Amino acid sequence: MFERRWTRKHRTPRRRWCTEATTTCSILPSTMSVCPPYAPFFGFAGVASAIVFSTVGAAYGTSKSGIGIAGLGTFKPELIMKSLIPVVMSGIIAVYGLVVSVLIVGGLKPTDYSLYAGFIHLGAGLACGFTGLAAGYAIGYVGDSCVRAYVFESKVFVTMVLILIFGEVLGLYGLIVALIMNSRASEAGSCP
Repeated sequence: MFERRWTRKHRTPRRRWCTEATTTCSILPSTMSVCPPYAPFFGFAGVASAIVFSTVGAAYGTSKSGIGIAGLGTFKPELIMKSLIPVVMSGIIAVYGLVVSVLIVGGLKPTDYSLYAGFIHLGAGLACGFTGLAAGYAIGYVGDSCVRAYVFESKVFVTMVLILIFGEVLGLYGLIVALIMNSRASEAGSCP
């Protein structure tokens, strides 16, 4: 009863773009939807998210583990060098974000950059950044707790290293996914 039939007059007209130099107008090209001028924004957002989130995770892991190492140093200063493993592993998380950011920046172009490539780069940056954040969080907590336990029991060291490796692998998974996604962005081709 209230059904509306779509006829030719109900369709929205296609936009026309006119240039100042000529009086003729051309229909909006289809490249505008595939390669809009704002597409590089998403690529730069991927760069920022990869480096920022992975660096925040590395900073958190370093600070949290460093607090435990400072506590250990007051009781047994000879164990400080062996207890620096969580700090080193946290620093590696930031390197993952740096690598992904540099690779994404290598694929950014001011022109001939599709929205597909922008979204792929954004996804790659978020994948690396958030897994780096999670890995840094895990390394920080495990490093702090295990370093404090290492003061009283030396057998905890091997367990600490194994748990830290599994925490570090979380960031490595994000790096691998980001590298695969970045390679897919180069397959997007050029804008028509």
